[in-house]
Amino acid sequence: MGLPKEEEPGVIRTGALLLGVMAPFLLATAHPVKAQDTHVLLIGGLGGDEQHRQQFLEWGGTFLDAATEKLGVPRDNIVYLGEKPDADPRIADRSSRDNVERRFAEMAARAVPGDHVFIMLIGHGSYASGESRFNLPGPDLTAEDFALMLDQLSDQDVSFANVTSASGGFVAALSGPRRTIVTATKTGMERNESVFAGYFVDAFAGDRADLDKNGRVSMSEAFEFATTEVAREYKADGRIQTEHALLDDNGDSEGSTSLEEGLDGTLASRLFLGASPTAVAAMSTDAPALKELYEKKGTLERQVAELAALKDQMDEDRYEADLENLLVELALTNREIQGLEGGES
Repeated sequence: MGLPKEEEPGVIRTGALLLGVMAPFLLATAHPVKAQDTHVLLIGGLGGDEQHRQQFLEWGGTFLDAATEKLGVPRDNIVYLGEKPDADPRIADRSSRDNVERRFAEMAARAVPGDHVFIMLIGHGSYASGESRFNLPGPDLTAEDFALMLDQLSDQDVSFANVTSASGGFVAALSGPRRTIVTATKTGMERNESVFAGYFVDAFAGDRADLDKNGRVSMSEAFEFATTEVAREYKADGRIQTEHALLDDNGDSEGSTSLEEGLDGTLASRLFLGASPTAVAAMSTDAPALKELYEKKGTLERQVAELAALKDQMDEDRYEADLENLLVELALTNREIQGLEGGES
């Protein structure tokens, strides 16, 4: 797969013609880069004892630091609820049932179509009489309660991570279009204390989960990293693994413990916390020509990602040809950006 050389002026015309041939296929799923907002609702549940209280606070604080300082999610777009509001000055309110429902409704009202809404539950879960619950100070919230809340987000991409024990029942209850659901266990009967939460948080806070080395961690990468680390810990400790995480993003109410089979993971691979570096660059420049090029670059990057997600559904020769056309166009766009940026220095 070759990229154009400086002395090959005809490549621009050829690349444009080839891109035109493939446009109907690509534009069906592609969207121009835009200032997509990410909204985060982080909920720390009932600790039960001081050791767990401190552990949940540590995970919540680490995730919050990563979201704001590393991933660039605006602090105003994050609501952090916890058992004890005085335990961390960033906790906006107590994580009671009423406060969770009220804050969720406020976030849903702020989110516009196309935004990404990320909800994470950190704490203890329980399962009884066929009902999955998230344990809160005061009355608990069930999976069905959260399903009613998610109905307020029909035009947004939703990532919902319940990283507690006995959380598997949330998949069937919350599964739906434009939703990525992650649970720390595959059923409500996996009730032993889970270690998945710590690794899932580490996926966003550290660098090891960036499997494709694009500088960002998708929901699918965070899930794969955490599941791998959970299995490694149990093996190292010589214990039988009592938790098996699930991810569902195809709306069939059947989560996958592994994304290798391709049943789930397509949507999750395109969902990130915060804007892409290209989108950030587009929003930060005042030069109209440079801004336009960054927006074009962002569109091409998204088309490459969406094309890669459809690879298994396409003829191999068609896929390779379409991918090469996109990469040629992306290389030319990067060259134009470098030229303009070099001229500004």
